[in-house]
Amino acid sequence: MTRRSILKYAFAGIAAIVLTLVVGWWQVDGPGAPEQAGLRPVALSEMEFRLTDHEGNEVGPENLIGSPSMVFFGFTYCPDVCPTTLSDISGWLDDLGEEAEGMNVVFITVDPERDTVEAMAEYVGYFHPSIRGWTGPEEEIARAAQGFRARYGRVPTEGGDYTMNHTASVFLFDAKGRFSTMIDYHEPREFAVPKIRRALNRETGGQHEN
Repeated sequence: MTRRSILKYAFAGIAAIVLTLVVGWWQVDGPGAPEQAGLRPVALSEMEFRLTDHEGNEVGPENLIGSPSMVFFGFTYCPDVCPTTLSDISGWLDDLGEEAEGMNVVFITVDPERDTVEAMAEYVGYFHPSIRGWTGPEEEIARAAQGFRARYGRVPTEGGDYTMNHTASVFLFDAKGRFSTMIDYHEPREFAVPKIRRALNRETGGQHEN
């Protein structure tokens, strides 16, 4: 077999492998993936968890019913995703102005070991004043994450320290506690703000939906 023939078959084999991987991605993680049953957040009225806000008040899912809600999971030691997302949320709220008055905006920690009430109070103070910080026992954080279908996990780092992996999307619920949609990490403002307006619109029945 000539060198040219060997290379021809080698490239053909590589192409077949790449095609298989692409098709697999499309069916498992890509646009062609089937909707995964059970991963949609449940209604707030079906959740059960007890946490503490950054002012020391006991809170739970019932505190999020009655007004539209925007919820994000993260942690105060987060190097980029969390401060970026909370800054984005602050910008969205500024854009909405009076439209978003009364909306519940909550940042739930996935690192309660370090994120005490005091730490959460200091951290959320750097962002929009409407943002509330919630923390609590690990088992209650886990119950909250389960209801929202949020994922998180501890990742060891050098020197015996750790960081946290977590869902980076923002959850939106309407005033009745029904899941509305999610805003992805780094989603452009021109898409994010209309999503929030739609959640607000389900409460008011107004005509400002985009």
